[in-house]
Amino acid sequence: RFVDDLLEKFYGIGRFYNIESIDDLVGHLIVGLAPHTSSGVIGRVIGFTEAQVGFAHPFYHAAKRRNCDGDEDAVMLLMDALLNFSHAYIPEKRGGKMDLPLIVTTRVDPREVDKEAQNIDACLRYPLAFYEATLLHKNPRDVEPFMDLVASRLGTPLQYEMIGFTHDTKNISGGPKVSSYKTLKTMIDKIDAQLRLAMIIRAVDDTDVACKVLERHFLPDILGNLRAFSRQNIRCPFCNTVYRRVPLKGVCLKCGGKLTLTVHKKSVQKYLELSKELSEKYNLPEYICQRITLVEKSIQSLFTNEKVKIKKLSDFF
Repeated sequence: RFVDDLLEKFYGIGRFYNIESIDDLVGHLIVGLAPHTSSGVIGRVIGFTEAQVGFAHPFYHAAKRRNCDGDEDAVMLLMDALLNFSHAYIPEKRGGKMDLPLIVTTRVDPREVDKEAQNIDACLRYPLAFYEATLLHKNPRDVEPFMDLVASRLGTPLQYEMIGFTHDTKNISGGPKVSSYKTLKTMIDKIDAQLRLAMIIRAVDDTDVACKVLERHFLPDILGNLRAFSRQNIRCPFCNTVYRRVPLKGVCLKCGGKLTLTVHKKSVQKYLELSKELSEKYNLPEYICQRITLVEKSIQSLFTNEKVKIKKLSDFF
């Protein structure tokens, strides 16, 4: 209704949507936009669900760079994106071009999306050879030829059509209505839930899961923030002036405002204690433990001034 009011009262033209109920939105075009990106993808509303989730084709999610990982997502009416966007609105601050539809993709080409969406199997029933291969612990690449993956259909009409599924359902929203990723508030709770699940499933090595969480998420995050902290600029929050180094006056040279960091100590240390807990709890390999120790020493050398020692009066007697 806001878009229709804008068309009618501001632009002086007729209303477009004429929505009376939420069901009237079915069939209309939308723009999907993942967080921290600047490229939207056009889609079409085909219905609504009680679950707090956006059901869409894997190609659509992959085109938005949102790999169905339970994180937040966004959609907007196409007319809203066309009317209420201008380069004049873009903030000049850091990251100002994020979360804006600077580019809109009108056609999704499966050959151009993330490979995760190309690895979907499209068969209606898994062949016996697949189950026999699982007993022999064969490499997944060995079973690809008879699994009918989407990757083998690229460039043909079947890349869009006849994609099968193995289990039918009467209600697409019959499972959990809210993802655990959203209900669990802290990162510690999320990691604990993930590793508890890994311990229950016999086919999963919980120690290997903990190693991958550290190697692919926590340690790169800590090292990246540590590097960013040591190379960061100094910013004035009042006039948004950025300095490579702190001026000798200690304040902003333009407005005299107090300067602030762009990368803070907490962002560097946020996963350190959790990484140490995981290494102890799951008896991780010595190599991983040593990497955590080295990272901790690097953080301490950056934030701890050995020349400044806090002492009490009783320490001198």
